[in-house]
Amino acid sequence: MKDDRSPNGSPPRSWFDRIGQLLTGEPQDRDGLREWLRDACERGVLDADSLQMFEGVLRVSEARVRDIMVPRAHMVVVEGDVSLHDVLALVVESAHSRFPVIGDSRDEILGVMLAKDLLKHLTADRDSPIGVRNILRPVAFIPESKRLSVLLKEFRASRNHMAIVVDEYGGVAGLVTIEDVLEQIVGEIGDEHDSEGAADIIPQGENEYIVNALTRIMDFDDHFGTDFKNETFDTVGGLVLHAFGRMPRRGESILREGFNFTVLGADMRRLHLLQVRREPEHNPEEGGILWGMTD
Repeated sequence: MKDDRSPNGSPPRSWFDRIGQLLTGEPQDRDGLREWLRDACERGVLDADSLQMFEGVLRVSEARVRDIMVPRAHMVVVEGDVSLHDVLALVVESAHSRFPVIGDSRDEILGVMLAKDLLKHLTADRDSPIGVRNILRPVAFIPESKRLSVLLKEFRASRNHMAIVVDEYGGVAGLVTIEDVLEQIVGEIGDEHDSEGAADIIPQGENEYIVNALTRIMDFDDHFGTDFKNETFDTVGGLVLHAFGRMPRRGESILREGFNFTVLGADMRRLHLLQVRREPEHNPEEGGILWGMTD
């Protein structure tokens, strides 16, 4: 005879109890909770912004660091042997407030440099000969598999705002900040100095480029002489999403009109960074679309 005893060992619920719980409409799992929240929004109990934040909280409880981290190759780093004056231009150009400081390679993280510490020392003594190593702060290392909800709790407890992400072999895989986690809940956090829709197309070698997913499609067309203009999408990220028909994962690639688009940075809601490679040969009869994971 089937035992309806609950997982915690409590007495089995009666048929009447189970029917009663179904009639209350209370969610039984995460998917049920999402449907319950969306229904509440449709009935006017929640507004759209509140619904977005609730769904963001659920995403944070499910996602892991690898889903949102800045990849190793795109970290803005400072070499440990440079002087404070030499690093000032990098700080101004990047507009970041925290920088990993490296030794001989990106796998040797010495610590974190805060822009405010740099400015404080330069302001106090313009002729100071000290280097970056003299103003380092400790760095936190976390695994790729850590859940974002756990990381957020650790950030709050330690008051750290940045952590270095390591892979299963101990190598540096990327970095993540508290802002990256909070953006999963409240959406992108910008400031009044952020440029909107800036076209970032950076050459990386022959026929290869790094492209900001927010680059306008008309700017992409102007740069490469293509004709992707379409009322369905306004950005290169929109072009890639339209081609996939879903949200692609980091590392997936797709071929469109002789261009191979590879996702370098993405979270569960939007694309951030793409590698674009112009293929030397392209046969239009093949349909122009091919996707898969890169090595």
